[in-house]
Amino acid sequence: MKTRITEMFGIRYPIVQGGMQWVGTAEMASAVSNAGGLGILTALTQPTPDALAAEIDRCRSMTDKPFGVNLTILPTVKPPPYAEYIDALIGRGVRIVETAGNSPKELIGRMKDAGVRIVHKCTSVRHALSAERNGVDVISIDGFECAGHPGEDDVGGLVLIPLAAKALRIPVIASGGVADGRGMAAAMVLGAEGVNMGTRFCATVEAPIHHEIKQALVRAGERDTNLIFRTLHNTGRVLKNAISDEVMATERRPGGCEFKDIQPLVAGQRGRATLHSGEVDGGLVWAGQAVGLVDDIPTCAELLDRMVADCRAALGRAGGLAA
Repeated sequence: MKTRITEMFGIRYPIVQGGMQWVGTAEMASAVSNAGGLGILTALTQPTPDALAAEIDRCRSMTDKPFGVNLTILPTVKPPPYAEYIDALIGRGVRIVETAGNSPKELIGRMKDAGVRIVHKCTSVRHALSAERNGVDVISIDGFECAGHPGEDDVGGLVLIPLAAKALRIPVIASGGVADGRGMAAAMVLGAEGVNMGTRFCATVEAPIHHEIKQALVRAGERDTNLIFRTLHNTGRVLKNAISDEVMATERRPGGCEFKDIQPLVAGQRGRATLHSGEVDGGLVWAGQAVGLVDDIPTCAELLDRMVADCRAALGRAGGLAA
C-alpha cells in the first residue's frame, strides 16, 4: 500500500501501533514493525532516559525495520525530564516520534534539528491546526471512540477524520475505533492516509499482557467501556470492570469528588500490575469501543495481513457500488 505515511516512514502498510503505557515495549513494537506496520515504544514506560536508550537498543536487536517512540507530555507538578528522553532517543538514532497530551511546541525544534519526523496526536481540529503551524509532520486525529483520553468535545471519527483531512495540509492518521480492514478502508475513504490502533494490538500474541486480560478484551462488546474522569474534565475511556465501575460511582456521589478520592483506584502502578497478573478487576485496563470488534488473538503478522486483505476487499466492494 502506498500513502504519504508509508512513504514518509518507510513502512509497508499505513498501520501504526498506538503508544500505550506499559504495553509499548520492544516486544510489541518490533512485532508490529516486522509485520509491516510502524511499531511504537512508549518512552514513559521506561523509568529513566537511560532505560529508554536501552529499550531502543533492545528493539533494534529484534527488528531492522523502522519504529518510533511515543512521548506523552503530561500536565503534572513534577514533569519527567522530557528533554533528556528526547536526547536519549535522538542519540539512539530514532527518527520517528509520536507526541501526545500537551502541546509539544517547546520540544519540536530540538527534534526537527535532528531530522526527527513528528506525529502529534490530537482530539480536535483546532489543536491539529495549531500543531501543524508549530511544525509537526503528521496528525493522528483521535476520535471519541478511542481508548485513553478522547478530549472533551465528544466528536466521533466519522465526523472528525474528514474534518481534519479537509483542514490540514499534512497527512492525517485515523485513531480510535479502528480494529479491522473495514475500519481501515472507511478511514482512508474519509481522507486518512493511515490508521493508528491500540486496543486491537493489545489482543495479539506478542502484546506484553497477561492472557486473561487479552481474553477479557475478546469477550467484551462495544458497550463494555466506561468513561471515567468526566467530572474532572479529563475524560478517559477504559474497560468496564469493578475498578472503573467504582470510579464512576465515586464521581456520581452527591457533591462530586476530587482526584484524591479515586487516586488509589486509578494509580498507574496498579494498572500495570493488572496487565501482568491477569486479574481483570485489579486495576484500570484502558480500552476503546473497538474492543467490540476484537474476537481473536492473532500474531501481529496475521492481523496486519488480514487487515490489508479485508481493507482492499472493502474498498473493492465500495467501488463496485459506486459503479
